[in-house]
Amino acid sequence: MSVIRMYCTAICPYCDRAERLLVRRGLGGHLEKVRVDRDREELAKMFRMTRRRSVPQIFIGDRHVGGYDDLVELDMEGELDALIAEAGIS
Repeated sequence: MSVIRMYCTAICPYCDRAERLLVRRGLGGHLEKVRVDRDREELAKMFRMTRRRSVPQIFIGDRHVGGYDDLVELDMEGELDALIAEAGIS
């Protein structure tokens, strides 16, 4: 099963907003949150994959979407649905 992976921290308003957007879209059950504030190895892994240190960093399937603003932009442009379907998430 494909998953939506979000690298996040406990106190991050943009992480909360991204999660709310995904839950509103009915995708909350596919969301895997990876807390980089609790696990420095996960933070290092996130940086290696994205070259970014800011959170959230969101992956849909194997594709790196980016942060909250990137997720909203995909949604507003109607591309989020296609990406979700491509990743096999229903």
